[in-house]
Amino acid sequence: MNDFTTWWEGLNLSLKIYWALAIPFTLFFLLQLVLSFMGGDVPDDTPDAEVEADTGIGFQFFTLKNLVAFFSIFGWTGIACIDSGLSETTSLIIALVAGLIMMTVMASIFYFLGKANADGTLKMKNALGGVGEVYMTIKSKRGGIGKVQIKIQNSLRTLDAMTDDDQDIPTGKIITVTQVINDSILVVTAK
Repeated sequence: MNDFTTWWEGLNLSLKIYWALAIPFTLFFLLQLVLSFMGGDVPDDTPDAEVEADTGIGFQFFTLKNLVAFFSIFGWTGIACIDSGLSETTSLIIALVAGLIMMTVMASIFYFLGKANADGTLKMKNALGGVGEVYMTIKSKRGGIGKVQIKIQNSLRTLDAMTDDDQDIPTGKIITVTQVINDSILVVTAK
């Protein structure tokens, strides 16, 4: 402990500030990293819903993760610059630029990850015009609900279906989706 005190007292004020920022923010950054890998996400119990106005996550520059990254890089860059013999002003400018670059990189990563996120919510309107196969007989003139298997959003789904055709559509018959009712039942016609 005596060596630490001697080392700390031997530092000038700017190095003390850089060290005081670098150590705790780096530890906090590592803690965030470990928690991210361990699945530190909060479960979302809200039901899936389609919202047409949802544009995803915007470019968020000032977030906790970005500020932690800024101060970590700022501190270590400042220490490296002063240890390399650069002046305090030059070190401060370089550390600020490095911290801002790190914030921009982090914000960009989260922005593009947010854009790449697929939620898997079934959008029934994507079934319109789709071709599928009857799984359970569909009664004519909307006389009963049957089931069809159809590929929607690159996934094979079994969904409820009705028909306006004059005859029942038997199992195994190929159909085309003509309408979606209440965002839950397909209206189909035999092909």
